[in-house]
Amino acid sequence: MCGRFALTISPAALARMFQLDDVSPLEARYNIAPSQPVASVVQDIESSRRRLKTFRWGLIPPWAKDPALGSRLITARSETVAEKPAFREAFKTRRCLIPADGFFEWQKQAPRKQPYFIRLRDAEALALAGLWQSWRAPDRTTIESCTILTTAANDLMQPIHNRMPVIVDPADYQLWLDTAAAKPQLLRKLFTPFPADKMTAYPVSTVVNNHRNNTPQCLKPIESDNPPDNILFHD
Repeated sequence: MCGRFALTISPAALARMFQLDDVSPLEARYNIAPSQPVASVVQDIESSRRRLKTFRWGLIPPWAKDPALGSRLITARSETVAEKPAFREAFKTRRCLIPADGFFEWQKQAPRKQPYFIRLRDAEALALAGLWQSWRAPDRTTIESCTILTTAANDLMQPIHNRMPVIVDPADYQLWLDTAAAKPQLLRKLFTPFPADKMTAYPVSTVVNNHRNNTPQCLKPIESDNPPDNILFHD
């Protein structure tokens, strides 16, 4: 599961990371939640140029009668994404990369759940594997929405949660984005959990529990009374 993430890097860094021609100024987002707008990288089929688009988080399938269905489709299991009716078309033709500083996950600790922030050790940001879709309402307005793929937890994540988002290595950006050339069966290699030794995790304040809180405090490390085994803490 991946129900929150952050994106605070500069537009210039984002452009370098994804080889984008131009990135408009972006607001720092410390606590991105479902149903909110999400910056995503897509690739144009004809020109092969990458661009940044904004999608609503929570994929609405084209056949949905109510856009509220998207609230239940904020993630998609990579193991079944090619077969599930809600995702299989997007998996073939509408893949995207969702930039993030890192993501949040909650570990069960009595008497409450402890939030953690998880990110890469040696990179400013990471790319989550996503799918997007276009839905047309009866009044002919259009909503473009997205979902994040998940996979089994690696050794870092297992003490916190049994799932984690699919993180795409920069060497595989083109494979994931090129829906015209990449065969779906080749994409399954990307669903392997990202190497734990390249990641770090640390506990953060429960201020992140409220999606209305969008401040740097959401990312600030705190001391944990109950650190899980094998956690690689922030340096």
